[in-house]
Amino acid sequence: MGNKSNGLNAGKKLAKRRNKFKMNDKRYVRRKYKLNLKSDPLSGSPQARAIVLEKRQVEAKQPNSAMRKAARVQLIKNGKQITVFLPRENAAKFVDEHDEILIEGIGGHQGKSKGDIPNIRWQAFKVNRQSLNMLTKGKIEKTVGRK
Repeated sequence: MGNKSNGLNAGKKLAKRRNKFKMNDKRYVRRKYKLNLKSDPLSGSPQARAIVLEKRQVEAKQPNSAMRKAARVQLIKNGKQITVFLPRENAAKFVDEHDEILIEGIGGHQGKSKGDIPNIRWQAFKVNRQSLNMLTKGKIEKTVGRK
């Protein structure tokens, strides 16, 4: 049949054989050396605060042709710079340079980007500690500066 041991006391030999091939498994290696945590700008946190450096537009992937609104931000906790998606219509109007925003994961597959927005893994949900959703709906008005 195969070359594997299959006797009564074969467990040790089978375990040793299995360990030989562990390093060929990409998920095992990333978990063992904590590579996902090291490459994550939020360093494991679900949310983080950041300062807006500039607003920009990102071209959507094919077959769509739209300019998605985004912002380049610098995280307060470690100074790393990332690009953040600004969700909903007119959300970019409420975000200005030097504003403090709260960001979270965008919810793509395995923490990656979502939909037709390339290379963007995070989205803004608060601006100067006010809900971006409420601002876009017109239920509250934006305050000046931090509160």
